[in-house]
Amino acid sequence: MVFQNRHDAAARLGEALRKYEGKNGVIVGLPRGGIPLAYFLAKLLHFQMVVIPSKKIGHPFNKEYAIGAVTLEGRVIKHVADVADSYIESETERLRKILLAKEQFYGGAELVGGLKDKTVIIVDDGIATGCTMEAVVELVNSKHPAKVIVAVPVAPPAAVVKLTSKVDEIICLHQPAEFYAVGLFYRDFSPVSDQEVRRLVEMAPG
Repeated sequence: MVFQNRHDAAARLGEALRKYEGKNGVIVGLPRGGIPLAYFLAKLLHFQMVVIPSKKIGHPFNKEYAIGAVTLEGRVIKHVADVADSYIESETERLRKILLAKEQFYGGAELVGGLKDKTVIIVDDGIATGCTMEAVVELVNSKHPAKVIVAVPVAPPAAVVKLTSKVDEIICLHQPAEFYAVGLFYRDFSPVSDQEVRRLVEMAPG
């Protein structure tokens, strides 16, 4: 399965999420690539939209290899034998400064505290390792929502299995056995800018 672009992926996810239309709900989008999907789905389902930024923590000797992820309120860390606690702490502090600046730029941060007793659908344009999604799921769960759903167009089976026990439902349209990068499953995987994220946040249902 290959998606034309993020709009196509959002429309296909929308069909799977129609049962939640009009519920007391919030769409949580992961910036930046997940925000166009989150915006489309928030309008479709008549949900509010919230942006929760998250950053992966890269291995000290290979930054592309994720050993965890951090949000402004929590983090998820894989057990890696050769990584010092001091490195994880310093990276957490460094990344949180970046995340705080992003959150302030995007706006709408006050809505994160309003997830209690809501149906929360967490959306991204795909999952690779699952670290950033897992960190956001952890944060959302800490807000005591009524129900948590993860909805993504594509993810490797292992990532889906890992998340299944942490949420009430996971909707993943395509789970390829061979998975190298999310962008390979899109014909158009153009970058999403911070300015575009902010624009969509301002336009999203209130």
